[in-house]
Amino acid sequence: MGMLSGKVAVVTGAARGIGKAIALKYASEGADVAFTDLVIDENAQATEKEIAAFGVRVKGYASNAANYDETHAVVAEIMKDFGRIDILVNNAGITRDGLMMRMDEKQWDMVLTVNLKSAFNFIHAVTPIMARQRGGSIINMSSVVGVSGNAGQCNYSASKAGMIGLAKSIAKEMGPRGIRANCIAPGFIITEMTGQLSDEVREGWMKTIPLRRGGTPEDVANVALFLASDLSSYVSGQVIHCCGAMNC
Repeated sequence: MGMLSGKVAVVTGAARGIGKAIALKYASEGADVAFTDLVIDENAQATEKEIAAFGVRVKGYASNAANYDETHAVVAEIMKDFGRIDILVNNAGITRDGLMMRMDEKQWDMVLTVNLKSAFNFIHAVTPIMARQRGGSIINMSSVVGVSGNAGQCNYSASKAGMIGLAKSIAKEMGPRGIRANCIAPGFIITEMTGQLSDEVREGWMKTIPLRRGGTPEDVANVALFLASDLSSYVSGQVIHCCGAMNC
């Protein structure tokens, strides 16, 4: 019996990277997994097979998390397929970096919509379900830059700070229904997204990390497992930094 046996987890943006690592970690601990991504392509299908190898139920859904109607429709489909939702991980996100003076409205709106509105959409759709079940765990994927800010990432930092405020507010609103809400604030995690950075930028990041290494998606997934499991049954409204002491 795994720590999440009998539970159903929904992970957004999980075809690759951190979201995929979380979905795999949950499956390894017995959770059935529904995951979303913009398209269910060969990569997403491969992720589905990796998750299924743990002997759990799994299904990937093509859905734009930033679209309110699509989100409510896909949550209804997940309920039809799985019957319940115990865990929600709001992981879908993008970057469109640039200095404020050079940033256009489209870059701002796109990041805030994909990163923050998507979390609102899914929380709005799943909280009535969790309330009827009298329990659930909501995990927002924030970032250390959502706490400290970062030059050249005003839009991304604002969206990730919003994820924190959203989780803390949901923790207060939904606590009486047994629903917990928390945030994970990863630091420099080695993914496809950070792989696009120059060697110079990556080396600069490493110098700011006391552990002198970048994190892995599994490092973040381990924190997500704790927050989804009963080990954190009295933890709500919190931000857990997974950053190698970079932002302590």
